[in-house]
Amino acid sequence: MIPPEATQEGQQPRGLPSGARAPSRKGSRVAVAPAVQAALSDGLPVVALESTIISHGLPRPRNLDVAIELERIVHDGGARPATIAVLDGVVRVGLDESELERVASQTTMRKLGFRDLSLALATGASGGTTVSAVSFVAARVGIQVFATGGLGGVHRGWAESWDESADLAMLSRTRLTVVSSGVKSILDIPATLQRLETLNVTVVGYRTTMFPGFYVASSGCPVDWTVESPHEIAEVMACREALGGPDTALVVANPVSEDHQLDPELHDVALAEALAAAEDQGVSGQGLTPFLLDFMARRTGGASIEANLAAVRGNVALGAAIAVACASRDTGAAGDAGAGDPGAGPRDGQRAAARGGA
Repeated sequence: MIPPEATQEGQQPRGLPSGARAPSRKGSRVAVAPAVQAALSDGLPVVALESTIISHGLPRPRNLDVAIELERIVHDGGARPATIAVLDGVVRVGLDESELERVASQTTMRKLGFRDLSLALATGASGGTTVSAVSFVAARVGIQVFATGGLGGVHRGWAESWDESADLAMLSRTRLTVVSSGVKSILDIPATLQRLETLNVTVVGYRTTMFPGFYVASSGCPVDWTVESPHEIAEVMACREALGGPDTALVVANPVSEDHQLDPELHDVALAEALAAAEDQGVSGQGLTPFLLDFMARRTGGASIEANLAAVRGNVALGAAIAVACASRDTGAAGDAGAGDPGAGPRDGQRAAARGGA
């Protein structure tokens, strides 16, 4: 992992993730905000956040309100938020208020995955970052925890299209803990879980034995392992570091609460209609996911968006608790197992439960 003090502008990093290239001596193209840099240097908890939910995921002006709210949730959880975006050809790790407003309001913001980063930097472009881009950048600067809504995965009809999100490849080569409510339910979830297993990406359910379905609490697919507290997750992360091995991600699958999930029956009907509409209209490739998500939002009267936001809020709160637990463990001040744990209950502190592991 890169020493955080080596990632400031104008300095040369002393270590990079496998396969990464050091920036030019003329100055780094990755700028870490002073508050984030200070937290990393002092071993304090930091949570990475994506910015496509701001630039592309929500209508204006609600997108800015949500961006501010998510950062506040991280702060309230005892950690430092680090929203990541690209502005004028520079990767910004941690945005100030004016930069958040720009990401939320500028209509020319691009949607940037990892593959787009070098082009955006070379051309001076600006854009919101996806899971693959945030995962790479977060690991590059030494952030251990990233919280998001839902991951990309294997698309339905993959046997014919070979359509698979770049998120999976990045998670297979990035040492990072990613908190999400599973993968988007418009995808082939069983195939995605199989692919994650093949790629040696560890998946663990947070207080659940079923893999979440993004808009709904359960996808119907079981998980092999369940943990009950942020401190257990911190222990898993520490054991992964001690073991070494491939730099792969730890995916913490945190379901949206049943009180805030999209009604499962409405979800199934809306999804079936969305898939049928996409086929009728010949929508495929990069346009498929936004088409399906937009159809779901309109068909459910906005309920799918509210379920998505409820999931993101829960994941961000859990991400902050995990980051705090990691920092506490590293300083030998773990204390009460329920400290900093959103929704801590009597089961906290139990050992990770195996559920029919492979």
